[in-house]
Amino acid sequence: MLPSIHGFWLGNVLIVAMGTTSSTHVLMNSHTVSPKIEVHFPQSVLAARGVTVSLECFALGNPVPTITWRKMNGNIPKKARLRKSQAVLEIPNVQLEDTGTYECKAENPRGGTAFKGHIQIYTFPQWISTINDSQLDSGDQLHWECKATGIPRPTYRWLRNGKLITPQIRVEMVNGELIIQKVQQADSGMFQCVAENKYGAIYCSAELKILASPPVFSLNPVRLIATLGKDVLLECKPRASPKPRVTWRRGDRRIHPSRRIMLLRNNTLRIINSSRSDEGDYVCRAENQFGSAEMTAMLRVKEAMHVELSPCKVEVTVGESVVLSCKVSHDPSLEVAFQWLLNQQPLNFQQEGGHFEYIQRQSSTVDLMIRSILLQHAGKYSCRAQTSADTLFAEAEVLVRGPPGPPGVVIVEEITDATATLSWSGGVDNHSPISSYNLQARSPFSLGWQTLRTDPEPVTGDMESAMAVDLNPWVDYEFRVVASNAIGTGDPSAPSRGVRTKEAVPSVAPANVSGGNGRRHELVTSWEPVSEEFQNGEGFGYIVAFRANGTRGWKEKMVTSADSTTYKYRDETFPPLTPFEVKVGVYNNKGDGPFSGVVTVYSAEGEPRDAPSEVKASSISSKEIKVTWRQINPGPGRPQGYEVSYRKDSEQEESGKKKKTAGNETSMVLTGLEGNSVYVITVRGFNSIGQDILYFIVHGRNRKVPQ
Repeated sequence: MLPSIHGFWLGNVLIVAMGTTSSTHVLMNSHTVSPKIEVHFPQSVLAARGVTVSLECFALGNPVPTITWRKMNGNIPKKARLRKSQAVLEIPNVQLEDTGTYECKAENPRGGTAFKGHIQIYTFPQWISTINDSQLDSGDQLHWECKATGIPRPTYRWLRNGKLITPQIRVEMVNGELIIQKVQQADSGMFQCVAENKYGAIYCSAELKILASPPVFSLNPVRLIATLGKDVLLECKPRASPKPRVTWRRGDRRIHPSRRIMLLRNNTLRIINSSRSDEGDYVCRAENQFGSAEMTAMLRVKEAMHVELSPCKVEVTVGESVVLSCKVSHDPSLEVAFQWLLNQQPLNFQQEGGHFEYIQRQSSTVDLMIRSILLQHAGKYSCRAQTSADTLFAEAEVLVRGPPGPPGVVIVEEITDATATLSWSGGVDNHSPISSYNLQARSPFSLGWQTLRTDPEPVTGDMESAMAVDLNPWVDYEFRVVASNAIGTGDPSAPSRGVRTKEAVPSVAPANVSGGNGRRHELVTSWEPVSEEFQNGEGFGYIVAFRANGTRGWKEKMVTSADSTTYKYRDETFPPLTPFEVKVGVYNNKGDGPFSGVVTVYSAEGEPRDAPSEVKASSISSKEIKVTWRQINPGPGRPQGYEVSYRKDSEQEESGKKKKTAGNETSMVLTGLEGNSVYVITVRGFNSIGQDILYFIVHGRNRKVPQ
């Protein structure tokens, strides 16, 4: 900023107008001055749709004026933005709705001033509708219309083969419409519609073809067979351009319309309530400026046909058979063809699995045999009889009784630890009332679907809700419903969503509780684990309770693994083979369940205390010695069997061999020995704890090898 001169300020002001910028020097009074708009946008701004419009408004004053903007009779577009301290209003991507008068206002404490200008949006022409190729008969009227939008509104021109079309007696052009009366061959060509305004032009094209030909009939003569008492239509459809004039005659006499004979607009001759007297040849003559042609329609009138289908309504049960018989009376000079339909669809006898059979009994009678009928065979059966004169239908209804259809969606309304309340909607009864429902369930532990006990029981056919009872707690179930009637049991409903019953205290005790064996001073208890199906909740485990025979208090031990099958309790004071009363219970997070029955289990036994007695060895052959002994007396260290060790007298003990009896046997034959040798033989008892520390030694000699 430069120093002040005589009460004004000298400085630089940046002015932006219509996209240009410049810098100028101004003198600014140090006293307050009301605003004055020095630079502003034009009073009329013309802009193409889609561009960005900038409106500038710069004012001088002291203090510096504040610039505000508004749109008269509307709101400034939300997309608009202010720049240069609000001196520039910028509107991007302007659209037609942005058209209007905009005002900029400059204000300071000394006053204010404003400027208004109008934005007008223009658009290039765009097609709304165009013209298409057209093919007309000579003498027809051509009517084409093309429409376009644009601002300013487009004007229209028409070209033919590139040359401008001007209005004539037959040619009219109004606001995008082209009308040519009574087109001629010379009017053929390529036409263009041009829509234009001051900002551009657009084109659309179409070809016009004029047809000119004499009448021609594709079929001549035409043979028609009519039915007595019915209407007859004799068509006359020549190909010709322009459309020909048509007349009818019978023999040499021209046909004039009457109460029974009518000439329709499409040149068809209609004879009402035909009779034998209407038989004969009818001639249609067509002519235009290019020629003429005739077509003969040869009409014959026959007796009316009648069709009877019996029985007209029948009820059968699934698996039964039924016969429908279709009988026709018709003019004997005509052949009749039959067709069977079910629910208006032709029957395909090859694709129906042998259920349908077509039986021709006479030329005028056919039967439909339906064997082992199924539910899907119910419906309306039609016998279609057709001659060259007529086509008739006869209908019969077949109702099929069968087991009910599947019930509707099954909903689990309420679930407890042992019950589930289910609801469903009834399915179709297939013409036999539903008598009862069965509720079924499956779980990860069941073999397929199982029928459930219910409350109430039975569930009658008029019910759509019931409670399934005796469910296992804490088990995932799916449910379904099956309906029955007098015919049988139907298909089941779709399964319900999976649900889990609530937890409960266990109700099943372990089975097959036993025990015994183990190491010295141990009490071993075993059982069959409870299936997950009967654990009834989380935190499932076992309680092993035991007491020595003749004592009162129970000692209880917790086993936390649901898969456990054994518990070992060790007490150095336990004598061998002491009897204990043992029972095994169950528990989970909900509480303790039942115990098994009490069984007697013995503590582990000790080693055998006595050695076998009266041990003897006798030679059987040169390779065999038989060893016998007397059994050890039973006691806490009772043996499970005996071990026999043997070696040659000349060998070390470590090189000897050992054999065990299968049980409490008292003899053994040693084989594979050397002849004429002395063997040291030891016999001792053993059990699950170990071997007898006492044993009996005997020397035995086998026989010499024979020379």
